[in-house]
Amino acid sequence: MQFQNLKNFRLPSNFRGRSAWYVQTWWLVQMLFFKTSPQFMYGWRRFLLRCFGAEIGKKVMIRPSAHIQFPWKLHIGEYSWVGDSVVLYNLDHIYIGSHSVVSQRSYLCTGSHHHLSENFSIYIKPVTIENQCWLAADVFVAPGVTIGEGTVVGSRSSVFKPLPSGKICFGTPAVVIKDRIKGDADELQIIFAPSFEPKPIELWSDYSGSKALFSDI
Repeated sequence: MQFQNLKNFRLPSNFRGRSAWYVQTWWLVQMLFFKTSPQFMYGWRRFLLRCFGAEIGKKVMIRPSAHIQFPWKLHIGEYSWVGDSVVLYNLDHIYIGSHSVVSQRSYLCTGSHHHLSENFSIYIKPVTIENQCWLAADVFVAPGVTIGEGTVVGSRSSVFKPLPSGKICFGTPAVVIKDRIKGDADELQIIFAPSFEPKPIELWSDYSGSKALFSDI
């Protein structure tokens, strides 16, 4: 029995959404100018992504080691963070809301293959991370998934189906553990009290250096 014959594999027309030379130009810019930029140059990386069609809100912080497949299929709201070595494999569109965090080594995947198709045909579906979500370290999100507003996904979870809003989820596949409520924050205060006193943290992006680096250009 023949399960798959890659000789017959074909990409759909206009699959990447831009011409081949445009795609190659972005990959070159990402390698030479995006990934080599110092960590604190968040404004510079926002600028590069916007030059290639990404919709990036103000004060978004994207680490230089993050990988963005196609910027013209990326949409991020205000004040969100994308951590070290995150992969945004946006063959289809990826939507990340405002005040959301995608932590280090997470993988947002918008494309896969039909395993029953002999020619291993590819399919794509968008991924949506709504406002105020937190994907902890090393989370995998499958094509077509929406994670509801305010939901937390625990480290090394795999999300194959949509998750509701305002929940704490964990596992492979990820399931709802409990509600995300203010009482969780109160529990943390009890754990760390009385010695723990939160102090303001200065971020490199808040320093008043070159406006060209830190402003939303």
